Amino acid sequence: MDMTSNGREPPGDGAGNGETVAVDLPSVRRLEAVGFRAWPASSVQYDGSWLIRLTAGHPSKRLNSVNPLDPSDYRDIAIRLEKARRLFAESSRSLTVRQTPLTPPKMIDHMDGEGWTSFAHSLVLALDLAERDFSEGIDHLPIKDVGRFVDARILIGRDPPEVKQALTGIINAIKPECGLFLFEDRKIGPTAVSLVVHDNDLAGIMQFAVAEAVRRRGVGSALLDASLRWARLKGAKKAWLQVEADNGAAIELYRKAGFTEVYRYLYRTPKV
Repeated sequence: MDMTSNGREPPGDGAGNGETVAVDLPSVRRLEAVGFRAWPASSVQYDGSWLIRLTAGHPSKRLNSVNPLDPSDYRDIAIRLEKARRLFAESSRSLTVRQTPLTPPKMIDHMDGEGWTSFAHSLVLALDLAERDFSEGIDHLPIKDVGRFVDARILIGRDPPEVKQALTGIINAIKPECGLFLFEDRKIGPTAVSLVVHDNDLAGIMQFAVAEAVRRRGVGSALLDASLRWARLKGAKKAWLQVEADNGAAIELYRKAGFTEVYRYLYRTPKV
């Protein structure tokens, strides 16, 4: 699926189809804004329309990246990138730019010319909740215990335990209403988690993870359905999520649920 906004989006989505998706920039801007609110960084600075996000203690790329938000803001690219590099170095991090359809083409030209690498190609998908029939589903209530959710997420995702404090802080810092969903099995413990962030008429599906031992048994579908049911009951009209382009199993799950692609993004770092 080649994007058509600035001609620089990564080809292919890992899903094996060849459709072309036209990018609607107003939709991109809105989903970017709610995405930042749904996954807040501990440090936020602006350089013009470039949003610089840094978060100590958590490796999330989205929380530690430069996010250009205006395709026309391309003045002094090299100077501003060097300024950002020094800022990242102060936090013992490598400069990382998140390239979306909002990234100025001249900035992309600069990174290409300097030999910047690209990685973690991702898709942003959305679903009109009015098109889903939830009449046959089962209501699952979200839990209130953030610590219990974080422990389950770390266990299922096999994340290093030292991220617990930062992840707990991130979730507690989310201002819109959240639904923390946890599925458990009496024999094997936590099996799946999902964090749903309800922001006006939108609902973001975050931290979605299914334990390897129960994959392809319907657990992911049940968790997604529970998350979407809760979002619609709260008044959301559309759900959105982000998924890495090489995660074919997850993309298949979301497409079967009715999600379609809105846009793509990737990360760039200077060559070493």
